[in-house]
Amino acid sequence: MNDSTEHPRHATLLHDALQAHVRENGGDAAGAYLAGLADGALRVARRRQWLARAGAGAVAVAVAATAWVAVAAGAPPHAHVVHPAAGGDTGKAAPLSLLPVTSATEHACTPGSGGYTVHATATQPALCVHADRTRGMTAVRVTSAKAEKSTTDGTWQVEVTLGPADRTRFAALTGSLAAAPAPRNEFAIVIDGKLWGRPAVTSSIPGGRFEIVGTYAGDLTATTAHHLAHRLDPAG
Repeated sequence: MNDSTEHPRHATLLHDALQAHVRENGGDAAGAYLAGLADGALRVARRRQWLARAGAGAVAVAVAATAWVAVAAGAPPHAHVVHPAAGGDTGKAAPLSLLPVTSATEHACTPGSGGYTVHATATQPALCVHADRTRGMTAVRVTSAKAEKSTTDGTWQVEVTLGPADRTRFAALTGSLAAAPAPRNEFAIVIDGKLWGRPAVTSSIPGGRFEIVGTYAGDLTATTAHHLAHRLDPAG
């Protein structure tokens, strides 16, 4: 029996086994996610079977096999699922801008003001942050982004590394902000038009690396950190 027949057959068996696992365990979210992977893999396998018969070749269905191994071995499914961006994942890295903060006032931004509203918390008022696009960095190129836990306080963050050309620009930008009084010693991290952080700097940052922790420390969860890293990383 050739590969084009075996792959869909294996995917079907794995798909049925995963669905049975979900039903037996009360349809938990992690199991449902794995079952969803199996559904997608089965569709891909059937499509590739059709292509193989047409002479386009076939590829093993590794996604379903990997999902099944995790369940069969009794290991918990990976906790940090990367979800698609709202409105669908375009497959392209999210647009990133690093902009000098010009002001931060204690109220939500008025519509049309061009500022970024920072949500209020139990201990912090809402803020309206304005930034200067003319002096900032837009269309920033990221070479890597990874979600990780802080070694100091255990909160989630995303470590971003910039491309060579933007490292030079970033060093110049942070150097120009370092001596300014607060909040003009901060830079706004803007992704997809949304403010994700405003770190303060005390000296130039030459390495092209910085961390995103959210508008307030602790804003990011495991899910949002992995999602954001996925959206920023060009290889994601």
